[in-house]
Amino acid sequence: MAIPENKHNNKWYTGHIASWWNLKHRDLNYINEPFNDQSSVAKWRTLGYTQQRFTGDMYDMQFIQPDWIDGFGAYFKTWKNLSWSVYRMSPGTILPNHSDTYKRYIKIHNLKNSNNIWRAVVFLEDWQSGHYLELNNTPISQWKAGNFVAWNDDVEHLAANIGETDRYTLQLTGHL
Repeated sequence: MAIPENKHNNKWYTGHIASWWNLKHRDLNYINEPFNDQSSVAKWRTLGYTQQRFTGDMYDMQFIQPDWIDGFGAYFKTWKNLSWSVYRMSPGTILPNHSDTYKRYIKIHNLKNSNNIWRAVVFLEDWQSGHYLELNNTPISQWKAGNFVAWNDDVEHLAANIGETDRYTLQLTGHL
């Protein structure tokens, strides 16, 4: 397996959750929203990225929560105000290197900064050729459904789908 094991410099770690959701995430009505950090988009453009959009499609907390999402809280029980977003990255989607800003999360939960915010990406299906994630300059691939990576605050990461099938993840955000 090419997903690194356990903790990495106290800023991120990996783990596994036993899968119970089957393929229910494929049946959601996904929408696409523009990337929320225009300074990153401007930087990517100067680097030569030419695609029209930098995000995959989402089904998030503005919609009715699927019942299978509830079970994830048990794995991240020390995280307060857990929020979720199911993410579909279609072939050809590239999200260049960036750090999350958590603007909406900080505003909703009246936080002063992102220092205690954690984010996790849970892989909802097994890895397929062309599906890629990189976290803090560490490549991650060949995951199994239920593997996850979690990071604190401003860890840089990127994602891409240069394969032939959709890549599905669940993004969870909380704070300590």
